[in-house]
Amino acid sequence: MSVNQQDLDPDSTTDVEDVADAEEELIKKCEEMWKDMEECQNKLSLTGTETLSDSNVQLSLLIMQVKCLTAELSQWQKETPEMIPLNEEILVTLGKEEFQKLRHDLELVLSTIQSNNEKLKEDLEREQKWLDEQQQILESLNVIQNELKQQVVTFSESRIFNELKTKMSDVKEYKEKLLVTMGEFLEDHFPLPDRNVKKKKKNIQESTAQLITLHDMLEYFNFSSVAQLCQTLCNSMNRSTPGLPVH
Repeated sequence: MSVNQQDLDPDSTTDVEDVADAEEELIKKCEEMWKDMEECQNKLSLTGTETLSDSNVQLSLLIMQVKCLTAELSQWQKETPEMIPLNEEILVTLGKEEFQKLRHDLELVLSTIQSNNEKLKEDLEREQKWLDEQQQILESLNVIQNELKQQVVTFSESRIFNELKTKMSDVKEYKEKLLVTMGEFLEDHFPLPDRNVKKKKKNIQESTAQLITLHDMLEYFNFSSVAQLCQTLCNSMNRSTPGLPVH
């Protein structure tokens, strides 16, 4: 009675038909592969036992593929297909297995991505730290550069002023020494005329009343030349350093 019910069950009939269709399709594929294998064997027999050149590399690959397919076909021919009963429990079990495999693969992918993200995060933090250090160094260098610029300007102006002051003092000392020496020379060799001596001629008396000492003349001319020299030095220094104050 149970056998008759199974025969009358429409689901079992449908499963048998599906299996038959699958078997027919598999047989067709095997026949097509067998035909391809025969064609390749014919080509191989035509080529003989000669060694393959570089131009026949593709043919050698096809021959190897044929051999693999032949071995696979013989293996399939030896085995008998087993019928898997299509009930709910088996399908649920197969689905669980597939989901477990998929979950395992996704967990592996997730762990790989997380590790890569952590590594990238560490690299980012390290690069950010390096960038901050470089910015601090740059700011420090800018501050030092500004300080050095100010020091250079101040030092150059003060140095020029001190040099000019030293030159002026040297010129004054030289002027004083020169005046003293010239005065002594004039007193020794060109003494002043005696004002108490009577002059014989009136024009000589008038010219004598208007005379000034040669010492005063030299002092006047020397002072004018020294002043002109100092003014020339100041003008040249002002042109070379515009920011230098004029004293």
